[in-house]
Amino acid sequence: MTGKGPHREHGSDGEQIGYVVGRMTAGTSRESSRLALLAKRVVDVAASAAGLAVLCPLLALLMLLVRLTSSGPALFKQKRLGTHGKPFDLLKLRTMVQDAEKLGAGLAIAAGDARITRLGRFLRATSLDELPQLWNVVRGEMSLVGPRPLPVRYLDRFNDRQKMRLLMPQGITGWAQATGRNVASWDDRLAMDVWYVEHWSLGLDARILAETIWNVVARKDIAAGDGSVAEFNPQSERPEAEDHSQGTV
Repeated sequence: MTGKGPHREHGSDGEQIGYVVGRMTAGTSRESSRLALLAKRVVDVAASAAGLAVLCPLLALLMLLVRLTSSGPALFKQKRLGTHGKPFDLLKLRTMVQDAEKLGAGLAIAAGDARITRLGRFLRATSLDELPQLWNVVRGEMSLVGPRPLPVRYLDRFNDRQKMRLLMPQGITGWAQATGRNVASWDDRLAMDVWYVEHWSLGLDARILAETIWNVVARKDIAAGDGSVAEFNPQSERPEAEDHSQGTV
């Protein structure tokens, strides 16, 4: 890495992407930031491990149902941009037919998309398809709270300010999802991600978790199970739906 600005590093497989880490918030000492991030990681591991232990029977049942109701693996994996832009395999319960990205609209999801299975609509509407990401958190690839991890191909579409969203661990839920889930435009969502990075605190994480849980329980600002998810296109101003697909977001 060089000392200034974001840049791309190519590993042996051409996928390693790195960014220079700046200070998260102005006026915050590096020592206090480091301790706060350590506390965030401790909370992530403890809560995710406990969640997996409690929800293991439910997750096993859902994986079995996915296998029984449609052909293909129970889990869907996709390369996403992690902290500082390092790619990782994001895990979800499969909600679409096998090899759906090779059919129809490709990686985009149209409203009423026929590739979404009947069980998949339920899983996406209830956010249960996100449960395997607790394992991503335990493995250190994600956090409970942070900007949602986006596909690797989106990296070159971000402007310099939008790339700041990669300075924090990517999360199962985030500020954009807690405040405008499935209804905000791409520009608004990415701006909220950067705001989160600039104002991050453990208290803000707790607030986001609480609001996310309320949104799921109250089904507030949650798109229907077959809601549309289009590609992020900096030239487009169309509002996009949140990450309740196995495709784009």
